[in-house]
Parts: sequence; C-alpha cells; structure tokens
Amino acid sequence: MNEAALFVGMDVHKATVAIAVAEPGRNGDVRFIGNVPNKSATVVALLRKLQQKHGAIECAYEAGPCGYTLYRDLVAAGLACIVVAPSKIPSTPGRVKNDYRDALALARLLRAGDLTAVWVPEPVHEAMRDLVRARHAASFDVRKARQRLQSYLLIRDRRYGFKMWGFRHREWLSRQLFEHPAQQIAYQGYLNAMEQAEERRRQLEEQIASLLPSWSFTPVVTALQALRGVAPIIAVSIVAEVGDISRFASPRKLMAYLGLIPGEHSSGATIRTRGITKQGNSVLRSLLFEAAWAYRFMAKVSVAMKARRPEGIPQGAIDIAWKAQLRLCGRYRKLLAKGKKSQVAITAVARELLGFVWAIATTIAPASQVVAEPA
Repeated sequence: MNEAALFVGMDVHKATVAIAVAEPGRNGDVRFIGNVPNKSATVVALLRKLQQKHGAIECAYEAGPCGYTLYRDLVAAGLACIVVAPSKIPSTPGRVKNDYRDALALARLLRAGDLTAVWVPEPVHEAMRDLVRARHAASFDVRKARQRLQSYLLIRDRRYGFKMWGFRHREWLSRQLFEHPAQQIAYQGYLNAMEQAEERRRQLEEQIASLLPSWSFTPVVTALQALRGVAPIIAVSIVAEVGDISRFASPRKLMAYLGLIPGEHSSGATIRTRGITKQGNSVLRSLLFEAAWAYRFMAKVSVAMKARRPEGIPQGAIDIAWKAQLRLCGRYRKLLAKGKKSQVAITAVARELLGFVWAIATTIAPASQVVAEPA
C-alpha cells in the first residue's frame, strides 16, 4: 500500500480531464470529482486544493495521444505523478465504459499499487524519437508506394526478372510506355509517389545523421554499430525507442519489454508454451529481425564490415560484437539442424541479439543530457 494521503486518477482527453480520488485504506472512499478543462494551470490548481485539504497526493493517467505535457507540468509544480501503460491496466469485462468509470478505476488501482508506469523521456530524447518515428513512417510509405507500382505493372503484364530497385531496375521503370495516355498518366503518378516517398525518407535520414553528434546517447548508438547487422538506423531506433537501456536490470527484462520472450498458457499439470508475446514496439521488433538475418552466415569480420563501422567504437563493444557473432551464427545453424524453420531460428537469434545489445549499452555511459541547439 502506498503512503500518499490521497490517490488521484485522471482520464485525460483533448478537451477535458476527468478526475477521481481514492482515500487510503481498503475501505477508503472512492469518488468522482468532475471534469475540468485540459489545461495544466487548471489541473494544477485543483490538485493544489486537494493537497492542502488531504496532504500528500499521488496522480496517475494513461499514456495516450496527449503525450507527456501534463506530466511534466505536474512534476514541475512539485506533484507526484506517473504515466501508466494502458496495456498493463487490469480490466473487468463489461458493457459500460466512460470517462467517469475510467477515472475511478485509475484512482482505485493506483491506491492498490496495480499500475505499471512507463518511462517518460526527456524533451530532447522525445524530439529525437519523434524524428526516428517520422523516418519509419516515411519508410512505410515507400513500401506502400512500391507495392502499388508493382501491382499496376503486374496488371499490365510488365515483369522485371532481376534484382529490383537497383539502378538498372529504375532505368527499366523509366522506359515503360503504355498504349493509352490515361494509363501512362496513372503509371507516372505511381512512379512519382514512390520517388517522393523515397526522397522524404532520405531527407529524414540526413536530419537524423546531422543531429546525432549533439545527442547525449550518441556514444551508445555508435557502440551498437559494432554488432553485425546493426546499421545506423537500427542502432538509433533502438536507443530512441528504448531510451536508457541500463534501466533494465537484466537482458531478459529488455527482451520481455519488446515482446521477444515465449508466451505460456498453462493450467494445473498441463504446460503449454506459445510463440513470442509480441508486446511492446512492433516496428523495433521487426528491425531486430532484420538485423538477425545477418547471422545466417559464418562468423567473420569482413573488410566491408570494418569499413562500415564508424570511428570511436570502444574496444569493449568490438569484443562483445565478436562474441555475438560466434554465438548467434552457431545458434542459427544448430536450430536449422534440429529441423526448426528459418523464421523460428531468426526469432531466437533476434532475442539473443537483444541480450548483446544490452551488454554493450550497459558498458557505455551516455554523455551529458545537455544538448546543444542545432545551427
């Protein structure tokens, strides 16, 4: 049981905040206060009144589209507050759901200690994460635009039988002619959309590269690139989404955070294992799978791999990366020899790769959190 004198649950929306309170103790009163405008000054003023009347208070609200602005304002005002993971909130099946009930439930669960708080990033870290997510959104647009273009060409029985999206393939795309002008215009529209999406992704990647030197977690991003298959975008995505990896006490906790541990559905003497839980960030999980495919081949540090590594990687990170190669390349081959499908083997490799990511990140201390303004 927490030691606060009053527990406040807030259901935050764009225009309003529904507020409920729960008094300490198993039989403490739980009541709804009301709806107030979603303005930090108004919410702080109300909580100040509750604090003066009851003493120490603790607040909680769900992570959502309104972000962390209210949290930062409450903390700046000296009020204890946590942002709760929506997927971890215990729920009761029922047909009635509204702001009133949600606020009451948050206050009651906060009093019982049954809420799981999310890690709130610093404003600069959040800005870098927004940029990384914008790049992932642009990459998704590129895939969709390419799919539309390929579908249109397939309908017109235009097939390219070699490696796609290289220089020769793009020349072949530019030479495609259609009988009717309307078809040519439609095709050019698909082609232009793909090129625009690719250009937008390229610009975002340039912005990420230009801002990296001023980011406090750049040493961690640099060190992670010692790992085979971990390109700059994958490294910066891991750090931007996870944040301070050293906050996880063990690599298994990091694996569970990203949904890479096996699930289980057991009852009594019957034990049933399932596939991975798939909790957490699905985009980051897919990037780890992409990196894991690099371990299908024998362990080797090629000249090209050395050339791709940025300067300043600590020797400790390089040593861990070599241990990862020896372990993961052998792991993939052993799983295939046991008759496992390649997708299952890659999932196991991605899970263990995340353990080596944890090992490298916990040995690299991020620089000062003070970040210089870009020129």
